Amino acid sequence: MSSITTHPINSRWAAQDPSKLQLYSFPTPNGVKVSIALEEMGVPYEAHFVGLTDADVKSPEFLALNPNNKIPAIIDPNGPDGTQIELFESGAILIYLAEKTGKFLSKDPAKRYETLKWVMFQMGGLGPMFGQLGFFYKFAGAKMEDPTARDRYIGEAKRLLAVVDKQLEGKDWIVGEYSIADMMIAPWLNALEFYGAKEVVGYHDLKNVPAYVDRFYARPAVEKAKNIPPIPD
Repeated sequence: MSSITTHPINSRWAAQDPSKLQLYSFPTPNGVKVSIALEEMGVPYEAHFVGLTDADVKSPEFLALNPNNKIPAIIDPNGPDGTQIELFESGAILIYLAEKTGKFLSKDPAKRYETLKWVMFQMGGLGPMFGQLGFFYKFAGAKMEDPTARDRYIGEAKRLLAVVDKQLEGKDWIVGEYSIADMMIAPWLNALEFYGAKEVVGYHDLKNVPAYVDRFYARPAVEKAKNIPPIPD
């Protein structure tokens, strides 16, 4: 495995301090999960803005780090046993960071797997379904005259919101204590504002979710990280 300075990605997104973890990202719900985790965990890092256009994510330099051409991705020169590690997929990155720092993922086996269950819930359900909702409600899919796809993802978003709302009953955070599950889930709930979809999915009728999202974004680390890396003017 190459070092950061010799990795192909460094020729386009150069590390200023190769001793730090390098984050390659864009401030989408998937991207900010990692910047939030890094801020919450106090890991020194550098953030590199990677645009969502093919010119960036399908460039040879980025594909050398993530062959799936999606943000976020990281290179940590101080990985397991002091060796460099390269990772993509936000869930894998957050689990790695939690294990690296010993923070926000319980060492108690039962609580650990409870947390990982909700991490996987976001990766397999909440993120993909809300992403499709955004496409068919706000972006190109909204122009389709056939409402089938739009109605499907509105309905699925409502169902998933009800699952989260029930899980939050009597709790401030998804598994009781603040964890990487919250860093995974809350940014996607917040995306409903960007999609202009809160009304159509009944967001304000939910008992627990709105206060949960407000509580999450009131955290200083989240407030700082939500726009990292900043979008260039």
